[in-house]
Amino acid sequence: MPLLEIKNLSVSIPTPDGDVHAVRAVSLDIERGEIHGVIGESGCGKTMTGMAALGLVPKGARIQADRFHFDGEDLRENAVRLRGRRIGLISQDPAAALNPVLSIASQMDDVIRAHRDMPRRARRAEAAGLLAATGLPDPERVLRSYPHQLSGGMQQRVVIAQALATGADFLIADEPTTALDVSVGAQVLALLRKLVAERGLTVLMITHDMDVIAEACDRATVLYAGRSIETGPVDDVLQRPGHPYTRALLAALPDAAPHAARLSAIEGSIPAPRSTIAGCAFAPRCPQAMPVCAAEPPPERGNDGRRWLCHLPEGTR
Repeated sequence: MPLLEIKNLSVSIPTPDGDVHAVRAVSLDIERGEIHGVIGESGCGKTMTGMAALGLVPKGARIQADRFHFDGEDLRENAVRLRGRRIGLISQDPAAALNPVLSIASQMDDVIRAHRDMPRRARRAEAAGLLAATGLPDPERVLRSYPHQLSGGMQQRVVIAQALATGADFLIADEPTTALDVSVGAQVLALLRKLVAERGLTVLMITHDMDVIAEACDRATVLYAGRSIETGPVDDVLQRPGHPYTRALLAALPDAAPHAARLSAIEGSIPAPRSTIAGCAFAPRCPQAMPVCAAEPPPERGNDGRRWLCHLPEGTR
């Protein structure tokens, strides 16, 4: 049984101008010990899916799903209880996640004290050990420091250590490399893979960067307009994409264009979150769209762990 099972998750937020459909129909199966990437444009529902698993949706939001379970427990009822204890969050902006007026020691101690019954000296030793586990040199110096005295990469490692300090075995990493330069981001991804291997963690990696998917993830799910439209092993998704949107994302990467050639772009924009979608949400932007695409929901295609939604027959490119 997958550690996280999501089937047809939707998150709607009522407003005076109508419901905002932040998530329309997301399905995810994340196995223990894997890093599962979720990728898509801004506004496709990546972060809201993760926040729903943490019980951190906006007030009044409606969560519906055929299945929304973590380790057999229904997240609609147990997300708040599982948050921290089993499910942790690594935010995309470590500088904003850390309190600028408190030392790292104080902030680490607050997290450990909230989740674990340990005397003060043991908490200090645990904090130093967790910082060391993230690869930070001289953990005692880091504990005495304030966030502004650390680099962005060091701040992100502290945030990862805080997530581990709760005892969580499932981490939601929300764009963990966005605020970092390329080399430091690569180090953070390598660290996450190391922690997964050594500590038996499971990670939901939220990103807009295909390079992060390729470098860090075992499986990937592509979202578009609040729907999961393709999922499978990373090599299959990147090398043999089934959905036209996935192919368009890959074609837009700088490395996909010949030297000095104009970069490919996806014309148009993602549907408005208040709009009603009758057929395939990508149809208005798809160069291979047929009349049926705008009128009827696309069927599911694929097998053996591969799945995508499209009216185009398999093998069509």
